[in-house]
Amino acid sequence: QVQLVESGGGLVQAGGSLKLSCAASGSIFSINAMGWYRQAPGKQRELVAGITSGGRTNYVDSVKGRFTISRDNAKNTVYLQMDNLKSEDTGVHYCNADIQSRMLTNPLRYWGQGTQVSVSS
Repeated sequence: QVQLVESGGGLVQAGGSLKLSCAASGSIFSINAMGWYRQAPGKQRELVAGITSGGRTNYVDSVKGRFTISRDNAKNTVYLQMDNLKSEDTGVHYCNADIQSRMLTNPLRYWGQGTQVSVSS
């Protein structure tokens, strides 16, 4: 059994900062790519940032220069540092990870339960 648990969401004023964390636990053999998605009210879920096992990162254009994704492989954890937050960053933020479980033959993509980020203008 593998699960992802997120933390760090909350309410912040525009221009403020938040740091999200997502820890993977369970019967894990290895973790490949990890990422953060968000879903604003009435909109589809979109990729915010991703990071490979080697540390290569990518970001959606709207967050470049403001958000930083990182990971601690020893802790099976991915982070999203969000600075200069804007009202349009509001939404439920989800982490995901491509994980090879010790119990399964093939890797699967796992999702966290989501954490709410609300930015007031």
